[in-house]
Amino acid sequence: MHIDKLERNWAGVALGIAGVFVSAILGSALLHGIHAPSNVETIDSAKLHLSKEFAEDKLGASRNPDGSVTVRMVAGRYGFFPKTLTVPAETPITFRWVSLDVIHGVHMPMTNMSTMIVPGYVAQVKTELHHTGDYPLLCNEYCGMGHAHMWSNIKVVGKAEWDALAKQGGEQHG
Repeated sequence: MHIDKLERNWAGVALGIAGVFVSAILGSALLHGIHAPSNVETIDSAKLHLSKEFAEDKLGASRNPDGSVTVRMVAGRYGFFPKTLTVPAETPITFRWVSLDVIHGVHMPMTNMSTMIVPGYVAQVKTELHHTGDYPLLCNEYCGMGHAHMWSNIKVVGKAEWDALAKQGGEQHG
């Protein structure tokens, strides 16, 4: 089989461009610490209110013995629960989400946090938020007629302020 020299050159250029793009994506992901969620944990979405971890009184942010924070949230038509949440800056945070009903997506603009929340599974993302302020938490997966109203607010405060809030209201910051 004969391949014309011009066709071979253009095929090489196309493969070279594809290689540059793949290298840029991989390099950027490694440089910024971006990786695909790898937590595979199942849960019965119909019994979330009975679960030890995702019962209503367990939702929100809580401090772990090692100083990190775990945030537990539930996504359901048409909101994230709890609706507002306070977390500390400069602290490793593990976000854990479950869905009550359909597939939802969660995205926090200006951060590296975005994942899908699939019914029957626990979605988990680890991150560290460096800047204080208010961050919207948006659903980025169409989930029905009220999708546009599905949001929550994450308030990032300094560690000292978060510690003071913890002393006032216990460890849960919902």
